[in-house]
Amino acid sequence: MRALFLPRRSPMPGFGLSMGVTVTMLSLVVLLPVGALLWKGASFGATNLWEVVNRPRVWQALLLSFRLSALAALFNLAFGILLAWVLVRYRFAGRRLLDAAVDLPFALPTAVAGIALTALYAPNGLFGALAAEIGWRIAYSQWGIFLALVFVGLPFVVRSVQPVLEDMDREVEEASATLGASRWRTITRVVLPVIMPAALTGFALSLARAVGEYGSVIFIAGNIPMKTEIAPLLIVIQLEEFNYDGATAIGIAMLVLSFTLLLVINLVQIWSRRRIGYV
Repeated sequence: MRALFLPRRSPMPGFGLSMGVTVTMLSLVVLLPVGALLWKGASFGATNLWEVVNRPRVWQALLLSFRLSALAALFNLAFGILLAWVLVRYRFAGRRLLDAAVDLPFALPTAVAGIALTALYAPNGLFGALAAEIGWRIAYSQWGIFLALVFVGLPFVVRSVQPVLEDMDREVEEASATLGASRWRTITRVVLPVIMPAALTGFALSLARAVGEYGSVIFIAGNIPMKTEIAPLLIVIQLEEFNYDGATAIGIAMLVLSFTLLLVINLVQIWSRRRIGYV
């Protein structure tokens, strides 16, 4: 009878120590900074927070950041799946070099990436000059911001989908073809349902990285208020003016919007995993 009330021991040794280290590091890196932000916002007052956020310049910056981040993440979702498929399923000259280049945004400082993109896509740059001939301006416009966000977010989708494709048994695809399914039907009914949870994870990571991106964007955006000014730049401007309450208000607005988006994505991931289980 007494054994019924005893805690179940984990078969893995060191659970208590590992859990303690995990919770401590999570608190120091994530929970305490977020808690400090919310505490600062609570001391400032909900009314004052709303007055700071409810301004045309702030709303425009938030809309620009989240809209372009979502579009860049969607582009990375489609192109990242295609790139992962090519890297896994085909053998060609330069494949290893291309595979290594995918991780370049991870290793390259964001400021350096912004300078490089600006040099290439400015009106006097290599690609920017070609675009200017047809009347298309990339740098110092929203197209430049979109390009920078695609650059920093693409590796997340590729590296999330690539291991799933490598572990996927090709015999499943061969069985689908044997049963008379077309190549397109095999991809949509067999391949995509398997890789979709990983792809959504990469999409969420890409979106989260793009929303908070600063270094690679400010050089190529032009930073024109109400046109190409992103929300992280507004926070930096408030901090430079020693307006910590204003920076806190914009930061909390970004936190709420980001958490809502990630929550929706996680719900879609849960639904897709359950759907795969039923299939």
